[in-house]
Amino acid sequence: MQTSTQATAQPRTAYDLVGGRSVVRDFVDRFYDLMAADPAYAELRALHAPDLAPMRASLTDFLSAWLGGPRDWFDERPGVCMMSAHRGVAMSEAAARQWAEAMTRAVTERVPDKGLADKLAEALSSMALGMAGVEAA
Repeated sequence: MQTSTQATAQPRTAYDLVGGRSVVRDFVDRFYDLMAADPAYAELRALHAPDLAPMRASLTDFLSAWLGGPRDWFDERPGVCMMSAHRGVAMSEAAARQWAEAMTRAVTERVPDKGLADKLAEALSSMALGMAGVEAA
């Protein structure tokens, strides 16, 4: 017999497992900090506006929703996906690999559960490489 707590308990999402919005914001901030400061990501940085604040907020909202958290990003952009949001951006293989590497560094540094961090980094890297038409290694 289920107790009322068991019956109403929601399954934990990836968003919950990573630690919620504060952890998502932390690894997004680390990603943009790396991109802005490390010359290895110069081509990727050049694709972005000088002010990264709007992108930090947008990527935090997107990843929160993508991981199963609040769906504000999708609610505010009906019918938009990551591919359509980047339509018109010429993403080279080098820039996609820079994105994947910087995000992998950020996620593995900031997500406490290393197994989850590795899976998350792999999925995000595949997404970035897919946007440039490159298959993950």
